[in-house]
Amino acid sequence: MKPCAFLTLDERGDFVIDDEHAVAPLAALGWEVSTVSWRQTAVPWSHFEAVVIRSTWDYWNDVPAFLAALERIDRQTRLANPLDLVRWNLAKTYMRDLQGKGVGVVPTAWLDGMDPAAISAYAAQLGSHDLVVKPVVGANGQDAFRISPGDDPRRLREIAARFSGRACMVQPFRANVLAEGEYSLFFFSGDYSHAILKVPAAGEFRSQEEHGAEVLSIVPETRLLECGRRALAAVAPTPLYARVDFVRDAAGDFEVMELELIEPSLYLRTDPEAPARFARAVDRWFAGDYAPG
Repeated sequence: MKPCAFLTLDERGDFVIDDEHAVAPLAALGWEVSTVSWRQTAVPWSHFEAVVIRSTWDYWNDVPAFLAALERIDRQTRLANPLDLVRWNLAKTYMRDLQGKGVGVVPTAWLDGMDPAAISAYAAQLGSHDLVVKPVVGANGQDAFRISPGDDPRRLREIAARFSGRACMVQPFRANVLAEGEYSLFFFSGDYSHAILKVPAAGEFRSQEEHGAEVLSIVPETRLLECGRRALAAVAPTPLYARVDFVRDAAGDFEVMELELIEPSLYLRTDPEAPARFARAVDRWFAGDYAPG
């Protein structure tokens, strides 16, 4: 059996992780999967023929250490997704690159810290009374807040304090996140696999399961699938795995909210064929059929 490592985090807590669904299909293809924390420093990475970044959902607490760990791995064996893609995808400024290639994205104001006195200006710039502010580097909805010019000034100051010295981004809050939900499309080695709709819990706007969202398996409409393929076509090299998150704007057009290439939850449990598709993609990627570059 060929050894493969799935990178994860130390403390799983309440995170919903379903990567184990890929273990049996990978075993059928000759791979033995071990789950290893990215923080472990004494791992002989050259023992593994493949290392796949999976549930490393605490990396944003120490990005330099995370990159250093991936660099150690990359020097000793093959890593997916490729390190250059990880570096590019770490900061959500990649959205500007996508937009520059004609991909429709949620409009964004990029800031070095949040000014609580400038909320009205952000609203005017983005054409929306309701806004969302979140860090440029972050995951799982951490430090994401819904704000508006009429909010209690004390609350706005408290939120601004969280972004002191941190790059952040402000976007219009899309009401369809509540009315409809957030769409996620999954691609393995560039091929479409499956899709879900994440519906936030009552009183919540974040779409992660950890915040109570409901997850529904869906068949995406043709227009949404085309948008997903267009977003992925803007990325080079083709990643082993990708998740593209969309929201529908007021005009009914799909906008990219995020393109996840580092450690997206793949929701393998939502499609009975998804684990086997992922396993085949891993097998072919590390055999060289989908070698980066």
